[in-house]
Amino acid sequence: MSLGAPEIEAAALDAIAGETARASRHALPLGAPCPNCATPLAGPWCHACGQKGEEYHRSIWRLFAEAFEGLTHFDSRIWNTLPKLAFRPGKLTHEYLEGHRASQIPPFRMFLIVLLLVFFAGGLALDQSATKFKAPDPNDPAQTKNMTPEEKAQFAQGMANVRAALTDANADAKTSDGTVSAANPNAQVSMNIDAGNPKRTRWLKQHIRAAVDRPETFFLAIEEWGHRFAILMLPIAALMLTALFAFRKGVYVFDHVIFSMHSLSFLGLLLTAIFLTGIWWSGAWWLLWAAPVHLFVHMRGTYRTGVFSTLVRMGLLFVGSSVAVGLMVVGLVFLGLSAAH
Repeated sequence: MSLGAPEIEAAALDAIAGETARASRHALPLGAPCPNCATPLAGPWCHACGQKGEEYHRSIWRLFAEAFEGLTHFDSRIWNTLPKLAFRPGKLTHEYLEGHRASQIPPFRMFLIVLLLVFFAGGLALDQSATKFKAPDPNDPAQTKNMTPEEKAQFAQGMANVRAALTDANADAKTSDGTVSAANPNAQVSMNIDAGNPKRTRWLKQHIRAAVDRPETFFLAIEEWGHRFAILMLPIAALMLTALFAFRKGVYVFDHVIFSMHSLSFLGLLLTAIFLTGIWWSGAWWLLWAAPVHLFVHMRGTYRTGVFSTLVRMGLLFVGSSVAVGLMVVGLVFLGLSAAH
């Protein structure tokens, strides 16, 4: 099963068709010498050297007009695709599966573009989070200027306890008879944690400490691996839908792939809006309530299912997706901790 391969080919053919049409509109007259090899042109490209037969000595206004033309060539399908994706997703997917594709952005291309938007917006949000993630410094006057001397002492002691608990287990002073050294009152905490698997917890504490001290490295690793993990959601969603509609006649894996691309594209746009809005408004995550409403409308409109059947499949899809996302998040955290050491 080759998930997404038809869409990759469609995106490539679409790009070639658009470039061919543009070259035809701006090509030099037939018979004019090629600017590169002087061979008489027989079309938009030179058949001898392959260079585009186009004159580039144009005014700045002409270049602006052509740039706008190229942008609106793509935008002409945006105005047809995005409103339907947001408000009539079932119609959008159903039309694509019925063959009405020329007026839509190819689903796989849209999915990839939305992923870029998500990670761009997520990067901005992570920059804010990384700043907040840094461990407070008891010696920083900006953080202790409004504290009383007693509060400063408590704050310093609390941070010392946290850092001591994250220190390498070898630093936890434990005497040979199993008692805890009075020089390290936090050793008991570390000993209790290490009781199960000392090597594993030692590794965990070392890397958590490193992530606290170097949050930029931690978040950079998460962002880098997040791109790869996000792509996995497409085949995972398609396979879960295949299982949910296994006994539905006339529905194929390709249908689920297109549905997943459209659904994940909307979710990506929603997350982009949440990330960007969340920089200024802490309540932006309430927008996530739009996701289940959209999924219900999308699934029912695409597969023509009843209300109860749609809700049941949504519930199962939510459980499966939550497990998959949870495993990915755990994997990202461990990869981030590994990079932070």
